[in-house]
Amino acid sequence: MTTNSVQTERLTTEPYRYRWVALFVILAVEVMDLLDSLVTTIAGPVIRAELGGSYSLIQWLGAAYTLAMAIGLLTGGRLGDIYGRRRMFLIGAAGFSLASLACALAPMPGFLVAARAVQGLFGALMLPQGLGMLREMFAPAERAKAFGAFGPVMGLSSVGGPILAGWLVDADYFGAGWRMIFFINLPIGVFAVIGALRFLPESRLERAPRLDWLGVLFAAGGAFLLLFPLVQGRELDWPVWTFVMLALGVVAFGLFGAYEARRDKRGLDPLVTPSLFRKRAFTGGLALGLMFFASLIGTSLVFTFYLQIGLGYTPLKAGLTTLPQALGMVAGFIVAGAGLAEKLGRTLLQIGTLVMALGTVAFAGTVHLAGADITPWHLIPALLLLGIGMGLAMAPFFGIVLAGVDDEESGSASGAITSVQQLGGAFGIAVLGTIFFALLPGAVGHHVDSSAGQLPGMPPAAVAGLRACLTDRVAEENPDVTPPSCQGLPSGGPDLSGYVGEQIRAGFEDTTVRTSGVSLLLLIAAFGLTFLMPRQGKPEDPHLG
Repeated sequence: MTTNSVQTERLTTEPYRYRWVALFVILAVEVMDLLDSLVTTIAGPVIRAELGGSYSLIQWLGAAYTLAMAIGLLTGGRLGDIYGRRRMFLIGAAGFSLASLACALAPMPGFLVAARAVQGLFGALMLPQGLGMLREMFAPAERAKAFGAFGPVMGLSSVGGPILAGWLVDADYFGAGWRMIFFINLPIGVFAVIGALRFLPESRLERAPRLDWLGVLFAAGGAFLLLFPLVQGRELDWPVWTFVMLALGVVAFGLFGAYEARRDKRGLDPLVTPSLFRKRAFTGGLALGLMFFASLIGTSLVFTFYLQIGLGYTPLKAGLTTLPQALGMVAGFIVAGAGLAEKLGRTLLQIGTLVMALGTVAFAGTVHLAGADITPWHLIPALLLLGIGMGLAMAPFFGIVLAGVDDEESGSASGAITSVQQLGGAFGIAVLGTIFFALLPGAVGHHVDSSAGQLPGMPPAAVAGLRACLTDRVAEENPDVTPPSCQGLPSGGPDLSGYVGEQIRAGFEDTTVRTSGVSLLLLIAAFGLTFLMPRQGKPEDPHLG
């Protein structure tokens, strides 16, 4: 194993021999992480149908991964500084692969959610190491070209991820069904581990900062205390303890801030540099990231609910339906990378957010106007617009936020911002998913009331019973359970299956439109927060986005 001083000396005299092969190895784990952050959104309904459980399982499949990733990113890079980046990369890649195998073999919902959390933790351990090593392996003249490879690879993964997930689930290779979306990580993970052993150099800091374990516990505890009741509260009918947990979550983050400030005054290494929170651009950037990514990720989950549960699309059809959004995002990144990000700075972030808001309005309008006749073709303009806005806004985001911090604070700030990106996704899944299923029973009940004239000859009491049955069915925590209100309905009457399906679909339609309004409010809040940001961004490595 080479020491840091020897490694640094060699890198300053000549480029690392295997740098381009090493780049390919690092890109492999980036693809593995990006795919796993996307695939369960498409496969979620099928996973729930096979393993059982409530609709909150679909939320937890995404939230457990992103929440664990958010917490892990606060420490992942620092562990590499302390114990060596190559070593931590190997542990992360191997652990991620084994966690993927555990996901694929999961026998029950709780096991799968736990395995997803472990995936997120190991992902947060491996990702920062590869990116740190790239800075050392490549000379400044080649560094931009190396980091430039991330854009196309991540773009292709974003486009292909949902389609790949849908195809694997529908194809049901070897009878594995949805489990194949996790099995596919195994060859990629094996390649990453073997490639790292052969081609990645060792590197570490000569004076590595000490790890702030208590700060990690405060941050992790606060995030969990806020997230858990947001996901489970609706199904449990919001008992008192859920509100107590929310309050304790706020307290935990308050203690985190106080503890970090005290640690900094004592000359110890804080998890997040306290001086950052006195900077308007940084605190505004945290709030902006939370709102922006909550809207982005939460909207994707709502879209899955609408397509697969409301409209009955197969996973592959749902994945193909999202293709315009992914292509739009790639186009937005390309346009921004052609010089607009440097030229417009904060203005491009504002333009992208407004385009996203316009795309959200267009999506909700399309769903409402097309009604039962909607097809994937109807959704192309709105999803394309939404994706372009995402690309335009995300491209300058990190550079704009980091422009408001000092150079010596940029490492801590980068870790905090990337963590908030993941945390925003987790909260978007929790909040928008909970709002969606809270609104759904009322929407279905409203449609039954307004369409009662389609049931001639049915007594008012029978109509009321049917209404109770349908609202209870969509409100049922476990959709495989028949509510008591449906068991008492009379049999032998007219066939109401078509009518029932129409009312439930209409309920999903209305709920999708109304939940899109919540996404729009998040984007409006994000747009307002952009005015706290610096006008121009700080040049940063493209991988930060």
